[in-house]
Amino acid sequence: MSQMPQPLRDPVPMLEQALADWGGREDLWIFGYGSLIWNPEFDYAERRPARVLGWHRALKMWSRVNRGTPECPGLVFGLLAGGSCQGFAFRIPREAGSAVLTELWGREMPTGVYDPRWLACRTPAGNVRGLAFTLSKKSPNHTGVLTEEQYRRIFSAASGRYGTTLDYAARTLEELRRHNIRDRHLERLLKLIE
Repeated sequence: MSQMPQPLRDPVPMLEQALADWGGREDLWIFGYGSLIWNPEFDYAERRPARVLGWHRALKMWSRVNRGTPECPGLVFGLLAGGSCQGFAFRIPREAGSAVLTELWGREMPTGVYDPRWLACRTPAGNVRGLAFTLSKKSPNHTGVLTEEQYRRIFSAASGRYGTTLDYAARTLEELRRHNIRDRHLERLLKLIE
């Protein structure tokens, strides 16, 4: 069994900063753009369709734990700078916010790879400030440009503690389609394995 990679950055101070930035005086909002859409693993009071500007969903983050291993890395989504992204904003009641965010940190930030950011989420009921897990192109976990053959190989072989990269990507696309959200880039990637 492979060992968990060492953290890139200590996730604890990052959690403390996120909790401080939120402040705990109002409900907590989380922006989901990947597996949080179909498997949030936390209770929420409300879920709204949301769009963030200046960021886009990209299957360009190495996963050596959740969807791959150090020997056979998989991929997960990162929110990269540029463009826009449709997803969902989840509202967590204020009194549960700290516990939910701490639990979510264990899932999303075991190695401190993401750059958590508070983003303006445009929803049909108005803008909300939501925490999103973004990825820097300077991160060692950013894949850079991958060839079609590399994607095919990853889709056919990579699997981690939560399952395969292929299942993760396919389930995300299925849920996006279920909510009439189009992701042409993800559609093209998944056609590579048909």
